[in-house]
Amino acid sequence: MVDTRTKAFINLFAVLGTLENLCELVPEASELAQTPKPIAIGFDVKDGPAATLTFKDGKCRMEPGIGKTNIKLSFNSPAQFNAMIDGANPPISLGLITNMNFMLKQFSPLTDLLSSYMQPDKDDTDGSKFKEKLKDPKFFEVSTTLMLYTISVAIAQIANNDEIGKFSASNTPDGEIAFNINGGPCASLRVKDSRFLTIKQKSENPRAVMEFENITLARKLFDGEVNALGCIGTGQIAMSGMINMLDNLNRLLDRVVLYLA
Repeated sequence: MVDTRTKAFINLFAVLGTLENLCELVPEASELAQTPKPIAIGFDVKDGPAATLTFKDGKCRMEPGIGKTNIKLSFNSPAQFNAMIDGANPPISLGLITNMNFMLKQFSPLTDLLSSYMQPDKDDTDGSKFKEKLKDPKFFEVSTTLMLYTISVAIAQIANNDEIGKFSASNTPDGEIAFNINGGPCASLRVKDSRFLTIKQKSENPRAVMEFENITLARKLFDGEVNALGCIGTGQIAMSGMINMLDNLNRLLDRVVLYLA
């Protein structure tokens, strides 16, 4: 079962939060993020998450909470926010009219660009066009890197908000779990008092490590083309360190599949 509130946290921090990395990795995204002065968009979901996404010098940064904003998008419920992410419902907006040009000509194309790297277009019913794009090595690398960051942040949101995820988190010792692709992008999951925090960089002192053999294997796992347990058995997924941390990480990954499907 998918919890609507948890999904809102994932949509905000894991999905929209990946715009940070898109702007770092894709020149077209960095160009779209250029502004004469910083633009901050606040996302405020009643009974749900809140965050501020700031665009400056071709980069963007997401911070939890509502800071000083140029645009504030308010949502009456997590369900309304999730519907907006799915393209169904508009938010209640303050400051949108004066910044309409940015929203229409920069922010909306940025989210479309992110979607183009993360999933097939709506008219690509069998995913064949997307699979064709994945044959390009650069597109494949960027797409899979973005997926790693999205998944790593989703793990933390599930651990902190989903009832089943919170049970796994409560049984996870404090420390860092390295979540890496060998020779590629890395993330670390920092655990403190049963709360998870994702840091989009390599852990320097992990208590447990999950590392995919290469980016191709990681992609196959993310797309559900290979079985994780089988890859662990063959050593294609290397796991080391505290077993109970890794066991709970695997349980959280099972929940990620449900939320990001």
